[in-house]
Amino acid sequence: MSDTKVYLLDGGSLVLDGFHVYWNRGPGGEVRFPVYSILIEHAEGRFLIDTGYDYDHVMKALAFEKPQQTKEQTIPGALAQLGLAPADIDVVFNSHFHFDHCGGNKFFPHAKKICHKLEVPQTCTPEPFEVLGYSDVSFSVEAAEARGMTDQIPEGATVENTTFEGVEGDFELAKGVKLFFTPGHSIGHYSLMVEFGTRKPILFTIDAAYTEQSLDTLNQASFHIDPVAGVKSMRRVRQLAEEHDAELMFSHDMENFKTYRTGTRFYG
Repeated sequence: MSDTKVYLLDGGSLVLDGFHVYWNRGPGGEVRFPVYSILIEHAEGRFLIDTGYDYDHVMKALAFEKPQQTKEQTIPGALAQLGLAPADIDVVFNSHFHFDHCGGNKFFPHAKKICHKLEVPQTCTPEPFEVLGYSDVSFSVEAAEARGMTDQIPEGATVENTTFEGVEGDFELAKGVKLFFTPGHSIGHYSLMVEFGTRKPILFTIDAAYTEQSLDTLNQASFHIDPVAGVKSMRRVRQLAEEHDAELMFSHDMENFKTYRTGTRFYG
């Protein structure tokens, strides 16, 4: 673990109303928030956690979120800054399949793919209030066919190269790379903790808590399937951070994101 490095791949930004970021609390008004993926360079391989959003998809299906994304903020562009290409990634782990976490999956047909065992089935038959969240089905031929959205299937994608290994509960992806099951935001949502040899662990809330304020107030985002489970997961994240003396990093917190290391800078 002493050689483990974590890179945050800046994927651009989106906009939501404050009442969506802080469900039933607000205040309202546009909130621009970051989107990023997490690259873990580890003795056991290169692991990519989530793949951001696809600009063209968002402009077609969710233009009200006003995406801002440069070429360098696409997954291939962000990897290129590190001297890497998509083919250099060994494993893609998706914390869940909302559109801003799976839009770049299409670049990794070769990689091993892992997610919670319920996430692909949920994408195939989402609840009516989840349709926008699960609007990008390009990551799964199975989901695209089930939803009648085969126009989203990327060139070269097959059932075989878009099939995921399904997991459940907490588990270790590699030594010191731990996934904690934190459902509520989605049916199979995971948060991530990475341990290092020379510094305290980092606990990535992913979407269990969009922002530091979300966690402080136990106020989740409006995009969720089970708000009661979501609050329990936020409490669990707090407890895990305390137990492991972990530094917390938030998925969609612009003020905190401005202080995070991105590009060629890394944590390790």
